[in-house]
Amino acid sequence: MSLRSPERSPPAKRQRGRSASPEQREYMANGGGRSSSRNRSPGYYRSGRDEGYSGRSRRDEVEPRRRESGRERERERDEGYGQREREKERDVDRKRYEEGAVEKVAEAAKPNFGASGLLAKETNTVKGVELKYNEPPEARKPLKNWRLYVFKGEEQIDLIHIYRQSAYLVGRDTVVTDIPIAHPSCSKQHAVIQYRQIQEKNEYGDVTTTVKPFIIDLDSTNGTYVNDQEIPKSRYYELRNADVIKFGTSSREYVLLHEEASA
Repeated sequence: MSLRSPERSPPAKRQRGRSASPEQREYMANGGGRSSSRNRSPGYYRSGRDEGYSGRSRRDEVEPRRRESGRERERERDEGYGQREREKERDVDRKRYEEGAVEKVAEAAKPNFGASGLLAKETNTVKGVELKYNEPPEARKPLKNWRLYVFKGEEQIDLIHIYRQSAYLVGRDTVVTDIPIAHPSCSKQHAVIQYRQIQEKNEYGDVTTTVKPFIIDLDSTNGTYVNDQEIPKSRYYELRNADVIKFGTSSREYVLLHEEASA
């Protein structure tokens, strides 16, 4: 028979410090000192589930609000950016407009030395009537004594000398014309007989200078005719000895001859 020592119960742990009072022991027994989650009764979580509340439903409510607030912030940011850009564009347009207005004012303030036409109009006015025609630089008085023999049918009714000046204005306006025509088909300033200095070459190639008669129609209504052919308007047409001139629908004929040919 083996000898064993009698079994002993483990010694009780000593509690350091003071022993808990009955109130503290009761507080600890009721869960005092534990975390708030542990302290909650099972009925707390059960009441949340009964009311239909859960963490996922909370996220479902919060996420749309976050997205909506983010969209509102982006919208506000975009609107603010557009407003700033529009203000910048307005400032640029305003500066351009002001610069253009200043340039226009400066241009308007500059003196204009260009030809306005008023001086030419005044110098080309006879007895208050503005002339439609200006003589060219090559205008010269004729070297021959040219004449116009006026016929009505077979009868000569007039003789006009046209060698004392370089140009003769023909028309109904008796104030300014040199050769007045009373026929209603003729214009007030119908045509001009103009003497011009031109250069010609003879058969030997020599250049000679001479003065010849020309006629120009001043855009008349019924035209000017030489030898029964209407001449171009606003262009010089050379006249030759014995040419027959008619103005409008008048039956009078003006035969051009110089003194040597008539003799």
